[in-house]
Amino acid sequence: MNVTELANAAIDLRVAELLAARLCHDLIGPVAAVANGAELLADDDPEFARDAIALVGDSARKANRRLQFYRFVYGFTGGGVTGPPPHQLVADLLEESLVSCGYGQAARGLPVERQKLACNMLAIAAEPLIRGGRLVLEAEAAGLEVQATGEGARLSPEIRAALGLSTPAEELSSRTVAAYFAALLARRLESRIVINEQPTGFRLAVVGQEIVGQDALGSSAGASTGSRST
Repeated sequence: MNVTELANAAIDLRVAELLAARLCHDLIGPVAAVANGAELLADDDPEFARDAIALVGDSARKANRRLQFYRFVYGFTGGGVTGPPPHQLVADLLEESLVSCGYGQAARGLPVERQKLACNMLAIAAEPLIRGGRLVLEAEAAGLEVQATGEGARLSPEIRAALGLSTPAEELSSRTVAAYFAALLARRLESRIVINEQPTGFRLAVVGQEIVGQDALGSSAGASTGSRST
């Protein structure tokens, strides 16, 4: 194994470790709530038992939604989708959040590998929308576009760097690994993710490698002022 192969293997291992850590972090809450609810079921008070049943049911549904989404965006390796369609996975993931999502009809007809990338991008775009907002996914001739709008809708410099694959593997964290993984998916599709900042949010666009004049952080002339809204 040469130096390049060793470096690539180290990157793959680092990404796998961080993705596992992220999944555990996101699932520990609802899984722990199920365990707590199960303990309450042993209480003799009927009211406590009813609350426990409600807690277990709600937490189990939340864990199931997250597991199905993560299985698709991180585990899908080809073939047909065996669970809910991608647009439904996104809707279920965001159901209890303050973020709404428009998953365009054209995007629903894309090959599943493209929709896997799209779902990764939607999850990344949703994270800064802590006060709520709106996501819109569209498929155009030039590629995929995710428009994010909402108060304080800005990507951190660390996420921007990860989307540009400019973050060294040893500097990745559980907060940035999803963006790095999405960028790897785009590269596998011979594309890259371009970020355009806008007055009310930002836009993530998947473009082919042959498109020049823009870097992965959208620093081309007019990228931040001449972006169009979807």
